[in-house]
Amino acid sequence: MGMVSCQSHQTSSNSIPEGSNHLINESSPYLLQHANNPVDWYPWNDEALKKAKEENKLILISIGYSACHWCHVMEHESFEDSTVSKIMNEHFVNIKVDREERPDVDNVYMSACHLASGRSCGWPLNAFALPDGRPIWAGTYYPKNDWIKVLESFIDLKTNKPDELLEYASQLTQGIKQTDKIVKTSNNENYSLGNLKQIENKLIANLDPIKGGRIGSPKFPMPSIYEFLLQSYQITDNHEALKSITTTLDNMANGGIYDHLGGGFARYSTDENWLVPHFEKMLYDNGQLINLYAKAYKITKNPLYEKVVRETIDFINRELTSEEHGFYSSLDADTEGEEGKYYVWNTEEIEALLSEDDYALFKDYYNLKNGGNWEEEKNILHVKKDMQAVAKKNNLSINDLQGSLNQSKKILLENRENRVRPGTDDKVLCSWNALALNGYIEAYKAFKDEAYLDKAIKNAEFLKKTFLQDDFRLNRNYKGKESVINAFLDDYALLIEAYINLYQVSFDESWLYLSKDLMDYAIEYFHDEESGMFFYTSDRDKALVARKMELADNVIPGSNSTMATNLYYLSLYFYDQKYGEMSRQMVNNMYEQFGESTEPNFYSKWCQLYAMMVSPPYEVAIVGKNHKDLANQLRSSFLPNAILLGGKDEGSLELLKGKLSDGQTLIYVCQNKVCKLPVSDADKAIELIRS
Repeated sequence: MGMVSCQSHQTSSNSIPEGSNHLINESSPYLLQHANNPVDWYPWNDEALKKAKEENKLILISIGYSACHWCHVMEHESFEDSTVSKIMNEHFVNIKVDREERPDVDNVYMSACHLASGRSCGWPLNAFALPDGRPIWAGTYYPKNDWIKVLESFIDLKTNKPDELLEYASQLTQGIKQTDKIVKTSNNENYSLGNLKQIENKLIANLDPIKGGRIGSPKFPMPSIYEFLLQSYQITDNHEALKSITTTLDNMANGGIYDHLGGGFARYSTDENWLVPHFEKMLYDNGQLINLYAKAYKITKNPLYEKVVRETIDFINRELTSEEHGFYSSLDADTEGEEGKYYVWNTEEIEALLSEDDYALFKDYYNLKNGGNWEEEKNILHVKKDMQAVAKKNNLSINDLQGSLNQSKKILLENRENRVRPGTDDKVLCSWNALALNGYIEAYKAFKDEAYLDKAIKNAEFLKKTFLQDDFRLNRNYKGKESVINAFLDDYALLIEAYINLYQVSFDESWLYLSKDLMDYAIEYFHDEESGMFFYTSDRDKALVARKMELADNVIPGSNSTMATNLYYLSLYFYDQKYGEMSRQMVNNMYEQFGESTEPNFYSKWCQLYAMMVSPPYEVAIVGKNHKDLANQLRSSFLPNAILLGGKDEGSLELLKGKLSDGQTLIYVCQNKVCKLPVSDADKAIELIRS
């Protein structure tokens, strides 16, 4: 079997300009940020690993990403310092890793950090390993003097107690291998509405009933949690679930975590009020939040949610979109060495740009303070007052107030764009693009805006052209016309999901068949027969010290839960019993974690799939000349318990056979391949789905 390279570029020493290191020829913006450090950084590649073995040096693996604030801080304090770099170069082989390009490497050494420290870990992640890559210890950010002490302690251990290092590495590596152990189980007795309600209630209990989000701080947008609650609400009619969703979405949309001038969300809020963001803006958050707010709009018809969707799409179109229709990864948190400088204002700046009346309204509505509502007399725009109350206070109509605010926002945004911009990480990642693609698809379904569908199709075509290989293997990254990293399971899982969803809005069967081909490839190269789950890395990749599985759901849903969901959908579309059995096996394997846990929020995508299995979806076929209009009427309702298929003719799918009727466009609502009498009215079909 041919091995697929998952390595960075190989950089020979004689091709490195003076003052640079081995990162100079990389494409990752994060690695290039460190290419002129005095630390002799290598990318993760064979040359670095070979050097460590030949020179019998410990490996120092430093992992981060382009938009990471504390990564920049540690670089400036330590990695640009001649004293620190001299110690690192003399005693270690130093490897820099972009966690977004190489999540497999990050996963191994992040697991080492959790095991070694017994506490939460983050980025920058700094791991020490033996020359063969087995981790000894890992930690996060350290100020310069503390970092020197850490380095010296490992130099001392290497010199005086090498046997202890071997023992640490042996124990830690064994622990990492055990963290993803999963036992295949055949228990099919857990599927009940009662169990689903218990899971729903436990998840709601972990949420802040006043501010939304998880109780306490920091607060992260966790879209998958609210996707599950939207779905379960439709099944259980538990209004506490809907209240948890709207409380969270309202507070996020009104808080400082949302960019009220330019649209889009920051990565998280440092406080419990959603006020002070960590200012980096990530594609993966914004793609998922477009999806979530569009779905919530279908239920609530809240104009705030439509505003958020449209403004966030405008942000991605304006600031994160390439000429080739790919989506860039992120915007930095820092500008000119200051976190958030691009986004915050003092009142004098705003007062100078607006008329007296517009300034008074803007100041009142966005809660500006003369001395600032944040540090250094700066203001973070956020909303605490109802627009109707502000309009009444100022003897204005809602339309007049909205007109004034929109004009002021336009002026301030144009002025802000003259500031020094945050850095853009312009690499394009397959999995993150798939999340954004899903967002555009859901926005089209909610608002019937053809521009969103056009953008979705262009991005889908770009991903197919750029990342897909002839044998249905995917690449992960794309930058500067190059794509050099073999894809991981999340790339397959999220792209398959997006292409299935694209079929549901286009009825172009090529997307559905491509999803099936990608699934079959993933089964061949990622699936573990022993457990019934999927490894994160392909068996065509060069092995790391442990082959991991991604079982839990985080800010981005896990790759195993997404693959299990994809298998379930494909089993319905293609009448494939094997896919269905594989999906149910995976849910059975994970039921103890999400069904019996007190914190099912860490398995929210599994919960979504479980809800579908408790309340199986309808297969809704729309066939005939008027299929697009009827399908759009169906899509604008929130129907988590329905999959759509159809077109102007019967196509090739088994469920569509015999459904075409001359001169009519009919909707067939089916379940388990048994169809109710067809109807020609979308509202009647919705009644059948919800009955």
